[in-house]
Amino acid sequence: MSQEVHLKATLGTVQLWAIAVGLVISGEYFGWSYGWASAGTLGFLITTVFVAAMYTAFIFCFTELTTSIPHAGGPFAYAQRAFGPTGAYLAGAATLIEFVFAPPAIALAIGSYLNLQFPSLVPRTAAVIAYIVFMLLNIVGVQVAATFELFVTLLAIGELLVFMAVVFPGAHLSNFVSHGWAGSNHISPHLFGGLFASIPFAIWFFLAIEGVAMAAEEAREPKRSIPIAYLTGIGTLLLLAFGVMIFAGSAGDWRMLANINDPLPQAMKLIVGARSGWLHMLVWLGLFGLIASFHGIILGYSRQIYALARAGYLPSFLGAIHPSFGTPWLAILAGGVVGIAAIFSDKVISFGGQPLTANIVTVSALGALLMYILSMVALIVLRKKEPELPRPFRAIGYPFTPIWTLACACIAIGSLVYYNRLVSLLFVALLVLGYGIYRLSHRATMREAPVLDHEVQ
Repeated sequence: MSQEVHLKATLGTVQLWAIAVGLVISGEYFGWSYGWASAGTLGFLITTVFVAAMYTAFIFCFTELTTSIPHAGGPFAYAQRAFGPTGAYLAGAATLIEFVFAPPAIALAIGSYLNLQFPSLVPRTAAVIAYIVFMLLNIVGVQVAATFELFVTLLAIGELLVFMAVVFPGAHLSNFVSHGWAGSNHISPHLFGGLFASIPFAIWFFLAIEGVAMAAEEAREPKRSIPIAYLTGIGTLLLLAFGVMIFAGSAGDWRMLANINDPLPQAMKLIVGARSGWLHMLVWLGLFGLIASFHGIILGYSRQIYALARAGYLPSFLGAIHPSFGTPWLAILAGGVVGIAAIFSDKVISFGGQPLTANIVTVSALGALLMYILSMVALIVLRKKEPELPRPFRAIGYPFTPIWTLACACIAIGSLVYYNRLVSLLFVALLVLGYGIYRLSHRATMREAPVLDHEVQ
């Protein structure tokens, strides 16, 4: 693959903000309520505060890396520059696992939402249809994809605000507090066990915001637009995450909302009843939140596959750019094939007493946390190794913020491994398999600095 093949820089600040928020916003619609099953509402609130602090510090640091090295590989490119090929592989593979395994969970949630309106529609069928539709939309062009992402993200935010407004008159904080320290899964009889077990579901509130880094090559003014997108994006998500969680838990008996894929419609049903027009509106418009993340993460995983293929870590054909649309179309399709396979892999991914969606969330969170750890170490290494590297944005609170993020991520990944040992073995197996493919590749000789130098602006 020639180094002269690049993505086109067409994205503006508002579009990057929409990608930052849109990548994540489905996490406000589903997935997080599994944390209630582990830790109760109050326990999970503590866990979410901890994870939110980690993500805020992470964004303060990650923005420096993204603006210094605006490369479609994102974390892979930072690790390659800091550590060389092996570190780059780990960062790239972890990011790829995060972004390839998040969409199946979202697609299944889309299917669950549609099943509420059309009981005869099998959720998995709807999930596969969603993959086909949004892979095609991403192939058509990044400008079209980003404009659509902005549209559905704004609708999704509006719908979450409507949800809170409709629930507010009937919500009582006493419902949120009731039984707030006891999760229904009884994973651990001890409070701290439940807190640690709920970490992956708090991560789901913010997972994939770092995907903006994969669109950095396509940003018109990355030095200015990326910091604005990241900082306003994390602020938006913090407000939405805590607002949705507290209002949903205050709507009634929160234990009815744990371990399900559609907590918001069910929470609203407790207030307005099953026949209310508000409920049907939430189901239909709630799809926009899921679609925003699903569509955005397809954009993210495709750029990661493209960057890894371009650098020689994956087969070179996956780095092909469509001659008419200018998008990495084979990378988009490859990630979709893996995602659709995950949807039908009950016997592989559904184990340990956890639902399929919960295990997919956990695999994705493991990938994210490993990538966060490597990225924070890369930031510290590059500060010492390349002090003259242009840094349009310098990490806020350095060196405290990367150290805090690193410590939090290590605690989080340790808890995930302890409470999800079988899922963790699957994660490690994926890393080992990928490394074997990398080592067997005829293009295993890495191009380190030459690949990256032309990207630094």
